Amino acid sequence: METLDYDLVILGTGIAGMCAAIHASEASKNSIRIALVSKLHAMRSHSVAAEGGISGVLYPEGGDTQDMHAYDTIKGSDFLADQDAVELLAKSAPREIRFFEHIGVPWNRDEKQKITQRPFGGMSIPRTAFAADKTGFFMMRALYDEVSGIGNVSILHENFATSLIINENRFLGLHAIDLATGESRLIRANACIIATGGASRVFKFTTNSYSCTGDGTALALRAGLSLKDMEFVQFHPTALVPTGVLITEAARGEGGYLLNSKGERFMKAYAPSKMELAPRDIVSRSIITEINEGRGIADQESGLQHVLLDLRHLDHRAIEEKLPMVREITMKMINLDPFNEPIPVRPAAHFTMGGINTNINGQVMRDMNSAVSGLWAAGECSCVSVHGANRLGSNSLSQCAVWGRMTGISAAEYLSRNGTKQDVDSKVAELYAAKEEDRIARLIGGNGQNDPYRILADLRDTMDMNLYVYRNEKGMSAAKKDIERMASDFKSIAIKDKGKRFNTNIRDVLEIENLICLAQAITECAIRRKESRGAHSRTDYASRNDNEWLSHTVIRMENGNPEIAYQPVRITKWKPEERKY
Repeated sequence: METLDYDLVILGTGIAGMCAAIHASEASKNSIRIALVSKLHAMRSHSVAAEGGISGVLYPEGGDTQDMHAYDTIKGSDFLADQDAVELLAKSAPREIRFFEHIGVPWNRDEKQKITQRPFGGMSIPRTAFAADKTGFFMMRALYDEVSGIGNVSILHENFATSLIINENRFLGLHAIDLATGESRLIRANACIIATGGASRVFKFTTNSYSCTGDGTALALRAGLSLKDMEFVQFHPTALVPTGVLITEAARGEGGYLLNSKGERFMKAYAPSKMELAPRDIVSRSIITEINEGRGIADQESGLQHVLLDLRHLDHRAIEEKLPMVREITMKMINLDPFNEPIPVRPAAHFTMGGINTNINGQVMRDMNSAVSGLWAAGECSCVSVHGANRLGSNSLSQCAVWGRMTGISAAEYLSRNGTKQDVDSKVAELYAAKEEDRIARLIGGNGQNDPYRILADLRDTMDMNLYVYRNEKGMSAAKKDIERMASDFKSIAIKDKGKRFNTNIRDVLEIENLICLAQAITECAIRRKESRGAHSRTDYASRNDNEWLSHTVIRMENGNPEIAYQPVRITKWKPEERKY
């Protein structure tokens, strides 16, 4: 087994991970050795798929304030967000937008050369900065260029992390597979930032790329650490039917209409003041209600019921300047030109509001009271919590940038205080890694009979059927039993490719293992929360219940069994109120 030594290892190379590397290096005056580890080529991280923009108060003279940003976010979260964290997000986001401007992101600008900001759902004033509808790509390109020029940062492309090594509540390193050779690697470090993104590939109909399998989140859970609010999975209202590819919220921000089979703008019945720019959970439920009440349209190819997103009334030049990828996607994917025809859309799994439980600084918590020394999490894999029960669009990129910076600086300061030299615990790391190498060898060499890809297909079907936009006890309990059976079947899987070099079979199997782990956590937390709040909408408990459920769900595994506790929501200024739009 090859051993690599670094001071800081960052697991994940999206916006959060790359921001963390840049700011950690700068904070240490380029004195620490940093490894960016990705199971993909770094530029294929899912952050490149972010379309609509990043939120922040850039021009207070226009009437916007950081308190307005915070309140919109907290109301959008259905009052489950921790308000001190949200205030920190609103305060810090403008600096991050300027940071990206300085490293070369080509923000759209108005005639006075101010950065243009478009309206997004649930926001009281336009505050989403954007680069056409390819914002994530431009941000990633700028970050990758920046990171590539830092001499003390190494990018380990196509290295799949399979376990975190934590001993006596202290991070020591991780085990990874170099996919090019199939060989195990022990990556030792005194500090780590997990930035592996979301887990929406646990569902079948999703906007997420195939790589979004929640790897870091699952590794944390299996290492005995806690996750928070896993029941809250956001369904984006407008995914292209039948592919699931994202049609950005910016299409509605620029004036697109949602129509049912009768040609009605049905959002007037659900959110009359915001219409199509209500928060995503409300728009998603409205679409599914229209479909359930017979006002949907059936896709001829897939049979999926959907509604229509109409851009035909918009200026063609505006679409070409601000929504070029929407047109590109629909023409390439379904041979439809939105200049001439409305786009078929329905809600798809999009974002995990829950994730690795962290404190406000992004430090990972073993449970509700104790933090893990030397370990942080940032971006979608973390739950700090700024999104609560429902994320407002464009706050995700702000979160990635803000906590990318914060965790990078915190890790550098930790290393400065505690030193960077490897010590006697390195031998402990070697023992952990050897056990993990042996586990994976047994997995590859086993002679089980169960098809892992069939298990994955069943898992996604189960999640789509029972934990979609609307949920209930009967369906979720059935899902729990199904997933328990799948976890049992996984113990006797067949891996046909016994080779080492670019063994995509073992990579897929390890991802499936992670998805099963997270599906169990999502389902367990969802069954226990007996109310409707944000993206967790139950037909058998249709109302929000602040008296009993104004709290975060915290789950960790103890001897293979889930332990669930509840943590109070931190409230600073804004008391929970009825959520109307």
